Order: sequence, then structure tokens, then C-alpha cells
Amino acid sequence: MFYSVAKFLVKISMSIAFNLHFEGRENIPKDTAVIYASNHRTNADPPLVGCAVYGKHAFMAKEELFRNKLFGGLIKALGAFPVSRGKGDNGVIDTAVEALSSGKSLMIFPEGTRSKDGKVHKGHAGAALISARSGKQIIPVGIVFGEKLKFRTRVTVKYGKPINPADYCEICDEPNPRQLVKLKNRYMADIKSLVEGETEDGNNE
Repeated sequence: MFYSVAKFLVKISMSIAFNLHFEGRENIPKDTAVIYASNHRTNADPPLVGCAVYGKHAFMAKEELFRNKLFGGLIKALGAFPVSRGKGDNGVIDTAVEALSSGKSLMIFPEGTRSKDGKVHKGHAGAALISARSGKQIIPVGIVFGEKLKFRTRVTVKYGKPINPADYCEICDEPNPRQLVKLKNRYMADIKSLVEGETEDGNNE
């Protein structure tokens, strides 16, 4: 109940704060958990991605955010779990796979940190590994707005077509690293195309 109420309030807050638009919602499966791999520009990205998705979801958050007990407890209740940036942490991968197995979709920001220039930078293969271990599809996401995110800024959240990990690598606990890189390159290319406004035939919108 708390989760549903909190998610509803977040949606209302985001709708009031920004001029929201969504594209590609038809690409989101309604009956299964997926991995949303998005570009990363602001701390508002998780709720922006989550405003138009179905069901419950989980997301990684830097461990510093959990130091405040009140705020940490709130985001934990909304599905966040801590991750130490720059450190290898198999426990985080396990937690992510468990969340997907329980029916929660996962939000992940492959760049690992916020982009200061608005461009999509080289990503990490964490989403690829989680996808290969869980067998869950990846939905590339592009969050698009102007130079700064301000009150009533027009924000467009674009959901790309699902990427099946089985097309790139074996679905197992220890997938081939080279195959993971291929999968990572695919979703990063899709994210970049969504952000830069390119259509499938390579033309700009």
C-alpha cells in the first residue's frame, strides 16, 4: 500500500514540476519484469523513468544517499538499494537479479555517474551482466530536455524497443565477457540514438 501511494505521489509531483512527455510506451512489456537502462543527467532520473512504467521497480542508488536515515528509509521503501561506485560488488548484482526474479523491474544508469554536458558517455556492462544472469530484456531509455532541468521544463522520456539478451550471450551465471560487451554496446547505442533524436533509418527527428 505504501509503495502504491508513494509512487502515485511521485507521479503527481513530477507532473507538476515538469512538462512531461512520453514516447514508446508501447515498447514496455506489461506482464514481466524488465531492465530499464537509461542515460543519466539529474537526481530526478529514477522517478522520471518510473512515471510511465508498470508495476513495482527497484533501482541502484549511491550508498551516500542512505546515510540520512529518513531519506534512506524512504528511497529504500521505494525500491532503492545501495551501491558503492567504483567498487566491484557481486552482492549488488545478486540483489538486482533477485529483484527481477521477484517480479520487480530494475532501473539502471549504465554511465555510472551524471553527464555534465548532456551527452551519452561510455557505459558499463553491469546491465548486460544482470540481463544475462536473469534472462530479462533490456529497455533502453533516453531522457531528453534542454541545458538545465528547471520548473516546468519540457522533459521527454523515450522508451526504446526491448533487447533480448539471448540474442547476444548465453543466459547463465557466468556469461562470456566479450558477449557482454556486445550487449552493452547495443543498449548504449540505442540510448544514444534516443537522446540524440535519431530514427531507425538514421534521420534526425
